[in-house]
Amino acid sequence: MELKHSQLDEAVSRGLISAAQADGLWAFLSAHAQERPALRLTHVLCYLGGLIAIGAMTLFMNLGWERFGGWGLFFIALAYAGGGLWLTRYWLACQQPIPAGIAAAFVVSLTPLAVYGLQVALGGWAEGQVYRDYHQLIDWRWLMMELATLATGALMLWHYRLPFMVMPVAVTLWYLGMDITPLLFDSSDPELNWELRKFVSLVFGTAMLLLAFWVDVRTRHDQDYAFWLYLFGVLTFWCGLSLLKSDSELGKFGYFCINLGLIALAALLGRRVFAVFGGLGAAGYLGYQARHVFGDSLLFPFALSAIGLGVIWLGLLWQRHERTVGAKLRRRLPQPLRELIENRQRVPH
Repeated sequence: MELKHSQLDEAVSRGLISAAQADGLWAFLSAHAQERPALRLTHVLCYLGGLIAIGAMTLFMNLGWERFGGWGLFFIALAYAGGGLWLTRYWLACQQPIPAGIAAAFVVSLTPLAVYGLQVALGGWAEGQVYRDYHQLIDWRWLMMELATLATGALMLWHYRLPFMVMPVAVTLWYLGMDITPLLFDSSDPELNWELRKFVSLVFGTAMLLLAFWVDVRTRHDQDYAFWLYLFGVLTFWCGLSLLKSDSELGKFGYFCINLGLIALAALLGRRVFAVFGGLGAAGYLGYQARHVFGDSLLFPFALSAIGLGVIWLGLLWQRHERTVGAKLRRRLPQPLRELIENRQRVPH
């Protein structure tokens, strides 16, 4: 709920607080709102422009850029990174943390291009593989680029502490989870390789979620640095889990229970991304059961409708008792985790 100055004036008129207290409270809330800005059109345009710039130097680079050669790509990446650093400092000086974070993320996203250019210049890519394959193909030879990007991201985060810089770090961790599979398991069987990649995705996603939770607890009194780690962690974990095949009904029910656990985590941690993927998985299992039980029966659409209404009813039931149940659960949690949940619940997601 957004507090307006008129509400404070009304509290003063009723004698609940003094005018000086109202002014001090309004100044505190205004400063707090600047630390955690709401998503406005200006912010949307900033993010859109930043993602376009990042995409231009990463996802959408074409073969024409290869004409510059390794040293050309290396120095172009350095020049762009220098411009990004200047913009980061300029916008921080202007007290514009969102565009500053986007500019810093742009610098981090240039690291793979710089490393690739250096490798080409030193003869490391004799087989003719091009940079745009980095975002399309899974290959363990990208690991040096990914490790360098993680190191750059950690250094930039240590120096500037801007939450959006975690985005390229999270994406790189996702890439790393995919590219490490051929290095660990070099099999000539394509089907076995596919199964191993799903398992590695599951394990790596779990590790990223644990990292996100650790970051969340450590920064519970600060800005939200864990959002992107949670997003890509859940994406990696859930995709690996959903792609695993199970011919037993017990295994499918276990998948359903894990997705219910994700929904419970969403309620506990205040992270909606868990609810989105958990809801998709749970709905998929319930749809499978409805199809399995009713088959070609005319009752199949009614069964799915009933499931949907049941989920809505559970949501309303949770909304009605959320505060009571949440308060009872939080009493049993450690102090850092309790503070984390309470802080996240006060911030709109």
